[in-house]
Amino acid sequence: MYLADRGPTPDTTSADAPQGRAGRAAQPGRATRAISGTVFALGTVSLITDISSEMVTAVLPLYVVAGLGLSPLGFGLLDGVYNGVSGLVRLFGGHLADRGRRHKAVAVIGYGLSALCKPLLLVAHTLPMIGAVLALDRTGKGIRTAPRDALISLATSPETRGRAFGVHRAMDTGGALLGPLLAFLVLGMAVDGYDAVFTVSFCVAALGVLVLLLFVPGGRSPATPADPRTAGTPTGPAGPASGSPPVTVRSAVALLRRPEIRRLAVCAGLLGLTTVSDAFVYLMLQHRLGIADRWFPLLPLGTAAAFLLLALPLGMLADRVGRRRVFLAGHLALFLAYGLLLAPLHGEALPFVVLALHGTFYAATDGVLPAAAAGAVPAELRASGLALIGTGQALARLCCSIAFGAAWTAIGDRAALGFAMAGLAVCAGWAAYALRGPETL
Repeated sequence: MYLADRGPTPDTTSADAPQGRAGRAAQPGRATRAISGTVFALGTVSLITDISSEMVTAVLPLYVVAGLGLSPLGFGLLDGVYNGVSGLVRLFGGHLADRGRRHKAVAVIGYGLSALCKPLLLVAHTLPMIGAVLALDRTGKGIRTAPRDALISLATSPETRGRAFGVHRAMDTGGALLGPLLAFLVLGMAVDGYDAVFTVSFCVAALGVLVLLLFVPGGRSPATPADPRTAGTPTGPAGPASGSPPVTVRSAVALLRRPEIRRLAVCAGLLGLTTVSDAFVYLMLQHRLGIADRWFPLLPLGTAAAFLLLALPLGMLADRVGRRRVFLAGHLALFLAYGLLLAPLHGEALPFVVLALHGTFYAATDGVLPAAAAGAVPAELRASGLALIGTGQALARLCCSIAFGAAWTAIGDRAALGFAMAGLAVCAGWAAYALRGPETL
């Protein structure tokens, strides 16, 4: 953890600098530079926070569907709120962080707000109340996501961004692996299982905020390329850097005029429209295989384990062969997972294969997309640019959750997944066409 005290190393390469073999050849030794301590510190925060979040996520589908008796449509609306609200406020968090260049301070607000929401689940027992608490929790997630990813990208050389995001996502997924396991243990040991899960989740989330405050370097984040010899030097008080343009909402939205950013945003949004929520994947597995309720919280462990094992290797592969190629390959893994859920196959290996493919999808997309986008976004608008793309993707997934829940209620889970699978094939094909050409990310 002491490595984080050096502070973030400013991004010393322009967003328009070449990122291919020629760019790497021009900067010998950069590709082998060690990952910044800031990345490891933020990874630790995410690991702890994800333990807290995934404890709730692991039991939430069962809690509201089996415990509170909600229909799949009701859960689809709830899940849409859970994932969509963070996307709506992500733009605000990114703009706020860029405007004051206080990425850590904005991240602390986001992490703290999510932590404070956990005890409120103890008194929320209706759909509107649970929806309101989850919306507030996701507001915190939306506020912190863009500043956190901006800190990672600004502390990393362009040639190793895929690796850096892979390290962070692997650590984050370590929490996703431990969270459901801890929830499973708490449910088995406590009399009031769900309340105990929510209480322990709050305690863990508070620890994550404490680690962020103590170990992630603060101060003003770099807004413009700096002299490499001054990397890691405190940057002084907050405020616009000398000679840098002011950060406004208009300047952030204007990023969509850049063809590279616009293509990424449109492709991420279209693919998000056909990305079925994790919870629905787990519910379909349980429905098809007759998995007992007490084992349900363990299903996310399969996804998390594959994500944990593959996040760094696929991030490094993306740095080598191109980030968009790995991003599209991840959606191929998701397509195969859908196919196995629909295929007339049986056997004990089926859930393991489906969850492994599901985790592969996240390992190939979750960190690779911001790594790709960072190369096209100027440093002074890094959080805003990442938020633009992330928001479009999150809103698309919100629409997918609501539509899939409605379709499940109306025509059944298999028919609903069949439509999602067909849509994914069409959108992935279009994205492959739109992102064709020389690799520039």
